[in-house]
Amino acid sequence: MKDIMGMMKQVGQMQARMQQMQEELAEAEIEGQSGAGLVRVTLNGKGDMKKIAIDPSLMKPSEAEILEDLVLAANQDARAKVESQMAAKMAEITGGLPLPPGLKLF
Repeated sequence: MKDIMGMMKQVGQMQARMQQMQEELAEAEIEGQSGAGLVRVTLNGKGDMKKIAIDPSLMKPSEAEILEDLVLAANQDARAKVESQMAAKMAEITGGLPLPPGLKLF
């Protein structure tokens, strides 16, 4: 019975740490870029786009398709960084224990 109580306490502590992590990630700003920095996208830790910066040299009607591709690439770069940061924080919380496949905690 004592083991179950100890385990429940640990689960409660983990939930509190996860809540804190989610709040920290929501406030984080992660930047991705493409085209050697000509396009920069900033996402929060939840993956929501907060800012986009486009170098004026790309604002030519004849280069619209290139610009669209660069925006997509910068967004994907930022999203990969968000996922990497989330994975690192989860490893801290879970002590490196793998979670079952398909288990989404946030």
